[in-house]
Amino acid sequence: MATQEDFNKLVNEINIYKQQVELIQNQIDLIRTSMAEVEALSNTLDDLKGKDSIEAFVPVGAGSFMRAELKNTDDIIISIGAGVAVKKDVEGTKEIIAAQKEDLADSLDKMLAQLQQTTDIVGQLSMQAEQMMAQGQAPRM
Repeated sequence: MATQEDFNKLVNEINIYKQQVELIQNQIDLIRTSMAEVEALSNTLDDLKGKDSIEAFVPVGAGSFMRAELKNTDDIIISIGAGVAVKKDVEGTKEIIAAQKEDLADSLDKMLAQLQQTTDIVGQLSMQAEQMMAQGQAPRM
């Protein structure tokens, strides 16, 4: 027969898994944001194709921008991670972002699977807690 202590442990375990669900959801949101940024970069590169120069707003700090003319749309400095950036042409940049898209999609798939698994555990534990309450082995909440 389950005791009040067993019930309290179960409730604590449920709360821990619920926190994990929230953390996983936050990571999923960050991955989706990164995917949107990479997609925006890809679209921008497509828009620049064949143009010698383009007018754009350039960030100058503190959320401020200045209108500027980009005179060379062929050379791009792209971050490849760990604080490292490399100079690439448009096609080289598109190759890098294609790999980034793939990595992000893989990460998203893994996080969604982990979210489902953790959510399933919360559901199972919640059913156990409800059964304990129904059997009168735990106080009503």
